Amino acid sequence: MKKLFTVKKNTNYPVHEMWYEKRLVFKTFMCLIYLIIITLLSVCVYGLYQEKLEILPWSEAQSVEDYSYINVSRMSEKFAVYEDEGKEIHFVIEEEETGQWHTYLVAISTEDYDKFKNIIDYTYERTTEVPEPIKVYGYPVLIDDELKQLAITNIPNFVPAENEVVITNDNFNQYLTNSYLDTTIERQDNFSLSLCLVIIILVVIIVLLILTIFDQDKKVYKKVEEVYYGKKKKLFSVHK
Repeated sequence: MKKLFTVKKNTNYPVHEMWYEKRLVFKTFMCLIYLIIITLLSVCVYGLYQEKLEILPWSEAQSVEDYSYINVSRMSEKFAVYEDEGKEIHFVIEEEETGQWHTYLVAISTEDYDKFKNIIDYTYERTTEVPEPIKVYGYPVLIDDELKQLAITNIPNFVPAENEVVITNDNFNQYLTNSYLDTTIERQDNFSLSLCLVIIILVVIIVLLILTIFDQDKKVYKKVEEVYYGKKKKLFSVHK
């Protein structure tokens, strides 16, 4: 019985199983590479994001952009006031687990004074009840000359006489640092260029992985195949 239809093979672009097997191996290899890159980038994004959210101890703050904290265990009465900004400046003591303590300057809102009243009363021995330390957060603000002079004048009224160190202009930064922690400044969401770039690269790699998995890159391989076999045919063509 004769065949009703005859299928003519396309000799221009023959189907080679070996070619597609190699392509499958290559695609699998690329998927693995993409997965490795995605994993590394994900870890990088997480690290950068955690760094962006990090809250530094006051002793480790390096710039006015470092969101920091002080664990306040003692606090003075206010010795300076910024009336226009509604904040007041206090001396505070942060005590370490080792018993060592450090004196710093902190700005709080005048409305927040009651939150620290128990600590202030205990500091001045108005009560014998030991209060729980309060952790305060904010940004460093550089101390101007006027505030520095007020701090130098008033610190003897705060630091116990037996532990007193004479604070002068020369050693001020050594003992009190060159800035105060301003707790009235709300935390800012600073733009991170490095985090943004890594996220963009991560998205691009994920898109490439999806395209490879769902065989959306087939057109590219087909085009390469056409170019390859077209050149091959041209090289081995016989001119009559």
